[in-house]
Amino acid sequence: MNNTNTLLSGKNAIIYGAGGRIGGAIARAFAREGAALFLAGRTRRTLEETAGVVEAEGGTAHVTVLDALDEQAVGDHVRQVAEQAGGVDVSINLVTRGDVQGVPLLDMAVDDFMAPIGTGARANFITARAAARRMTAQGSGVIMMLTSGSGAVPKPSPDFRMGGTGPADAAVESFMRYLAAEAGPRGVRVLGLWTAGIPYPEMMAPLSLLGRGPTLDQIADAAAFLASDRASGTTATIFNASSGVCA
Repeated sequence: MNNTNTLLSGKNAIIYGAGGRIGGAIARAFAREGAALFLAGRTRRTLEETAGVVEAEGGTAHVTVLDALDEQAVGDHVRQVAEQAGGVDVSINLVTRGDVQGVPLLDMAVDDFMAPIGTGARANFITARAAARRMTAQGSGVIMMLTSGSGAVPKPSPDFRMGGTGPADAAVESFMRYLAAEAGPRGVRVLGLWTAGIPYPEMMAPLSLLGRGPTLDQIADAAAFLASDRASGTTATIFNASSGVCA
C-alpha cells in the first residue's frame, strides 16, 4: 500500500507490542493508511500472525523479536530500521506492563503494585528515547504511548481495584509531556492515547458517556490520525479514545 491519498503514505512505523490485540489493530490501520511497518515484541508467533494479516491486505510488515526492556536491543533495532528504510517516522509503545488488578490496595503485595510502574516507565523510556534520538537528528517524527486514563481520572469505587495502574499511567503521561517539551523544538511530536476496557465492552458501556465501550477500531483509527501530518499541531497531550469512559 502506497496510495499518496492515505494518511501515512511513505511513513515508517515501529510498533512495540504488535502481537497483542491493540497492537494488531493499530498495525492494520497504519498499513491501510500506507505506512511500512516494523513489528516488534517478544513472541514471534503473534507478531507473524499480525504481519500475515497486514500483508494479506496489501501492506508491508517486518518482524523483529525483542524485549522492549532491553535498551541495547531496542537501540540496535531502531538503528537497523533507519538504515533499512531511510528513517523512523512513528514509534508507538503498546507493551504489556503486567498490571495486577482486582485486589484492594490494602491487601496488595508491593511487587504487584510496582510491576506496572517499573515496567511501564522503563519500556516507554527506552523505546521513546531510542526513537527520539533518531527523530531529532532527522528533524521530524511522532512518538506515542498508550495508557488507560487511570492516572488522571481516579475511580475510587470498590468495584475498581486498579492496583498500580493509576500511578503507572501518571508516570508515563508525565514523561510524555517532558519528552514533548524537550524534543518538540527539533520537530518531534510526543502524544498519549487513552482507552479503557476494550476486552470488556459490556462492563464499560454503563461507564461511557456514549453508552458503549471503546473498540479496537476506534483506538486504531485515532492512532493513525495522530501519527499523520493531519495532526501536525498536536503534541504533549492525551487523545481520549475511551468513548467517554475516561471523562
